[in-house]
Amino acid sequence: MDIVVMLAKLAEGMAKSVGIFGLTLLFSLPLGLVVTFGRMSKNGVLRNITKFYISVMRGTPLMLQLMVVYFGPFYLFGMKLSTSYRFIAVIIGFALNYAAYFAEIYRSGIESMPTGQYEAARLLGYSRIQCFFVIILPQVIKRILPSVTNEVITLVKDTSLAFAISEMEMFNVAKGLAAASTSMVPLVIAGVFYYIFNFLVAFVMEFIEKKLNYYR
Repeated sequence: MDIVVMLAKLAEGMAKSVGIFGLTLLFSLPLGLVVTFGRMSKNGVLRNITKFYISVMRGTPLMLQLMVVYFGPFYLFGMKLSTSYRFIAVIIGFALNYAAYFAEIYRSGIESMPTGQYEAARLLGYSRIQCFFVIILPQVIKRILPSVTNEVITLVKDTSLAFAISEMEMFNVAKGLAAASTSMVPLVIAGVFYYIFNFLVAFVMEFIEKKLNYYR
C-alpha cells in the first residue's frame, strides 16, 4: 500500500480521535462539576444517586459503557438509529465516564480547602455562589490540575476504545490498514501519532500548571 495513501487515511482517523478527545473534555469537565455538587449535597437521595452513578462509571469497563449507549436504545426501546448516531454514542459514553472521574477529582480539591476561607468570604459579603466561583474554584483548579492532567493523558489513549462500536478513529483505521497490507507499519505509525498527541497535551497542561504557580 502506498505510504502516502496510508498516512492520509491515518490522518483522517487521527482527526476523528482529536474530535472525540475535544468533545469529551468539553462535556465531561462541566458535567463532572455538576456531579460533584450532587455528590456533596446535603440531600441524602441526591447524594446516594450520584454516588451510585460514580461507582458504576468507575467500576465497569468504558468499552462496555460504549456498547450500552450505542446498542441500548435499540434493544431496550426498539429505536432504529442512523449510523451517524455511532459518533454521538461515543461522545455520550466518554463524557459520562470521564465526568465520574473528574467529579471525584473536583471533590478532593474542594474538600481540601480550609473552611476558614468560606467564613472569611461570608464576612466580606460574598454569597455562597460568589464565594465558590470567585474564591474557592480558582484555588481548586490549581490544586487538582496534576490529577486532571493524568486523566486527560489517559483520555488520549482511551479514544482508541471507540473501535468497540466500529467508530473509525485512528486505531480502528490502523488496524484495518494493517490487516489489508499484512504489515505492522500502520500500527507503528498510529503509535507515533498517539505519542505526539500525548506529548502536545502534556506540554500544554504543564504550561498551564506553570502559569497557575503564580506564588513561586
